[in-house]
Amino acid sequence: MRKIVSFLASKLKGKEMVIDENIPMSYLFFLGLDFFLAILRGVLLLGLGSKGKMFVKSKSVKLLCRSKIQLGNNVRLGEKVLIDGLSKYGVQLGNNVAIGSSTIIKCTGSFTDIGEGLKIGNNFGCGENCFFGSAGGIEIGNDVIMGQSVRFHAQNHNYSDINKPIREQGVNQIGIKIGNDCWIGSGVVFLDGVKVGNGCVIGANTLVNKDIPDNSIAVGNPVKVVKQR
Repeated sequence: MRKIVSFLASKLKGKEMVIDENIPMSYLFFLGLDFFLAILRGVLLLGLGSKGKMFVKSKSVKLLCRSKIQLGNNVRLGEKVLIDGLSKYGVQLGNNVAIGSSTIIKCTGSFTDIGEGLKIGNNFGCGENCFFGSAGGIEIGNDVIMGQSVRFHAQNHNYSDINKPIREQGVNQIGIKIGNDCWIGSGVVFLDGVKVGNGCVIGANTLVNKDIPDNSIAVGNPVKVVKQR
C-alpha cells in the first residue's frame, strides 16, 4: 500500500517521492480520501476563466468573479481560501501552485476603480494565512516558496492634504514584482512599488519597503541586504 501511495505521489509531483515509513497507513488513507473528494469538487466547479488538469479544491473555498480566475495544471487550494478575481487582468495561477489554508487573494478595493490583478508562475507554494492585496498588481515568478502569514499590499493611501481626511484623499498604486527562485520567510510584508530580484531569500518578519537585487539575502524592519548568495 505504501508503494502505491509513493507511486501516486510521484506522479502528482512529477518527481520521485518515497513516503516515510513512520507515517501511519490510517493517516495516509484519510488524507487520500480528502484529496480525492477535493479533486472531485474541482472537477465539478464551473464558471472559471480557464482550468487545467487536476484542480484540487478543499472544502469552504470561496471563488468570486470566477470568469476572471485562470488556473494551470495541478492547482491546490487549502481550506477557507478566498479568491476574488474582480480586476482588469484577473487572477492567473500557473502549474503546480499550492495556496495554503485561510489565504485571501483580493484584487480590488473600490468599485469606482477596479484593481490590476495577480499573476503567479509555476511551482509556487505559500503557507497558511497569507494575504495578496493586488489592487496595484502583483507578479510572482516561477519556483517561489513562501511561509505562513506573508502579506502583499500593492496600494497606498494618499495623505498629503492635512485639511482633508485621509480616507477621502484616494489611493496610489505601482505594483509589486517578485522574481524567480525566491524563498520568502513567514510574516514578511511587501509594500507597494517594490521589486525583488531572482534567487532572493527574505528572512521571517521582514518589512520589504525597497527593491532587492538578484541573489540577495535580506532581513529586518525595514529591510536590509546582509549577504549575497
